Amino acid sequence: MRRIEDYALIGDMQTAALVGRDGSVDWLCLPRFDSPACFAALLADPGAGRWLLAPAGAGPCSSRRYLDGTLVLESTWERDGGAVRILDFMPPRGQAPDVVRIVEGVRGRVEMSMELALRFDYGRDEPWLRHDHGLLAAVAGPDAAWLRAPVPLRQNEDSRRTTAEFMVGPGDRVPFVLTWQHSWLPRPHAIDARESLDATVRMWRDWIGRCHHRSDDDSAVRDSLLVLKALTYEPTGGIVAAATTSLPEQFGGSRNWDYRYCWLRDATFTLQALMSAGYDAEARAWRDWLLRAVAGHPADMQIMYTVEGARRIPEWTVDWLPGFDGSSPVVVGNAASGQFQLDVYGETLECLHLARRSGLAVEEEAWDLQRSIMDYLEGAWRRPDNGVWETRGPRRQFTHSKILTWVAADRMVRAVETYGLGGPVDRWRALRAEIHDEVCARGYDADRNTFTQYYGSTGLDAALLLIPRLGFLPVHDPRVAGTVDAIRRELMEDGFVLRYRPQQEGVDGLPGREGTFLACSFWLADALAMLGRRREARELFDRLLGLRNDVGLLSEEYDTTLRRQAGNFPQAYSHVSVINTAAALAPD
Repeated sequence: MRRIEDYALIGDMQTAALVGRDGSVDWLCLPRFDSPACFAALLADPGAGRWLLAPAGAGPCSSRRYLDGTLVLESTWERDGGAVRILDFMPPRGQAPDVVRIVEGVRGRVEMSMELALRFDYGRDEPWLRHDHGLLAAVAGPDAAWLRAPVPLRQNEDSRRTTAEFMVGPGDRVPFVLTWQHSWLPRPHAIDARESLDATVRMWRDWIGRCHHRSDDDSAVRDSLLVLKALTYEPTGGIVAAATTSLPEQFGGSRNWDYRYCWLRDATFTLQALMSAGYDAEARAWRDWLLRAVAGHPADMQIMYTVEGARRIPEWTVDWLPGFDGSSPVVVGNAASGQFQLDVYGETLECLHLARRSGLAVEEEAWDLQRSIMDYLEGAWRRPDNGVWETRGPRRQFTHSKILTWVAADRMVRAVETYGLGGPVDRWRALRAEIHDEVCARGYDADRNTFTQYYGSTGLDAALLLIPRLGFLPVHDPRVAGTVDAIRRELMEDGFVLRYRPQQEGVDGLPGREGTFLACSFWLADALAMLGRRREARELFDRLLGLRNDVGLLSEEYDTTLRRQAGNFPQAYSHVSVINTAAALAPD
């Protein structure tokens, strides 16, 4: 049985591929994260497209790791007659995207097998193939690809796959290079596999060498920073939530979403993680992406955008793919992009406030945008919304959403008081107080000493763990500890935190359940640390780190019943949380 954690990530900061323990590349979208997949076996079977390279008849590799400080994957197979390793990576983007796979003989002689099944448009389009002196050319509509290999390639008409069999001995090195390009453009210049390996290793190590984080958790932080960098769309600075679509929140269920886009929800946490590790250039690029994406009338702000900042993200079903572990539908696009969520206004203003406070230059135009957002929010903050978790049930007066409108007003007041920026600060102060009073009156259950998911609800929401971090209440306020303790009682499963109880009061309008949400579990560790309960925070953090797979990757959720990672993978929010919680627990 395949598991999500069986995969490793390689990427070139414009797209990414998932490589299984069996040596199969089962997911790759070209030319960018949200493009159609040319390998979609992740969500179906090998017939939907994959690239297998492994010892003949072999199962999972014996071991694998990333070369130190890189996203160059090294997988090793130990056999009775010998050993072989494969280096998988995507070089920094030149003329076109390349995937490089280098087979290296370690000892003895090992028979190798290669099988390539290119299927463009999420497995639907089988390309026309042509072989020419060690070069395979594939064309289908707008897509073209070329495979260069130093071994004979054969076309298997029955299986519609290209195959190769060859032997490697000690010291042998056999490179395969797959290159993609728009079909109407000339074939890109061929890259040298060995030179590109050296350049890729050097690029990753130079980048991670700039990390300023120092604590007992350095290794976990560095691994998570590499993931965050890999999920960055370098041309614009946007960071996608994950490299995949439709990996299930419940195995066999329908809670399957496309996460190959950029969420405003992630903005502040991502900025904080990058700056805490010393990556000011990347933080500035993310801040600049944010400013471009939200430019326009505040009423038109969305919760998510494409990597380029585009707003149209129509949702449709890929009905020819059965889904991972039979979890359907497979979804492309995300209809939640059209939801009304009040929290995005507070998150945007919080992000820009953090950038200004941290010394990232913020242009005068940014303050004009902030004032425009605040003008709109003054008239919109009382409206019900879909909430931070993008529920597809009825809109409600979500407590966390209202708290984020308070954050918006508070950060605007602070900007005037601290930086001398102009604005109607008395009006903003009055609004801040009004929102605070309403939330404490209507979003708080005095009998249980906890804030609730929405006004009048008995349910809880893990986003309320952020109350002290956002400054809505001081950490020593008894309502903060009460809310943390209530969430620990009512939203924890096997020591990890659910976002909310999906079936409680029919809040999200969806069938089924979901796993524990990893970012929320990290938030609990943060809240415990702020409350002075550092031992409990440390124990939870260590348990969360223990959920990472063998190469340090985390998905969105964890199924405590099946003991499996769940949801899209690897998840930027989970890895951002690793970085931020490590910083919160670092010695003073």
